[in-house]
Amino acid sequence: MKNIILSIVVLLPFLLNAQKDVYTLNSYLNEGIKAPNTHHLGDAWLSFLVKADDAFNQNITQVTFSANATLDWHKHVTNQVLIVMDGAGYYQERGKEPILLKKGDIINCAKDTEHWHSSSAESHVSYIAIYGKEPTVWTEKLSRKYYNNVAKKLKEN
Repeated sequence: MKNIILSIVVLLPFLLNAQKDVYTLNSYLNEGIKAPNTHHLGDAWLSFLVKADDAFNQNITQVTFSANATLDWHKHVTNQVLIVMDGAGYYQERGKEPILLKKGDIINCAKDTEHWHSSSAESHVSYIAIYGKEPTVWTEKLSRKYYNNVAKKLKEN
């Protein structure tokens, strides 16, 4: 009994002064929330991994699109980096040819560059998007016809 009381007396100051903050953990393995179809066609899920604040001015979001889904044309006032984690998708900047993105690809879109990105017609895509805290500027709807033409042109082997 003396040992228990002695242990409590010795440990009590450490327990009272222990770190009281709780860590906030997130995982890129979570599917996230299903996004409303406001600026995209098809199904998309968003997982907000890191939200920008005064100390860190970048958002880090995992986005997953089902096959045959796409975002509308848009731009950001900061660079946007896309890191493809799984699947395949399309990416195009205004005035340039669209390209096929696959798992492991990383693309850096310069600030104020109008672009769109999506899953491919045959595959879902999951990517990490890193971008500034300012809101996305949506510029033009991407039509299903336009997307289908890109899909036909970039058909996966």
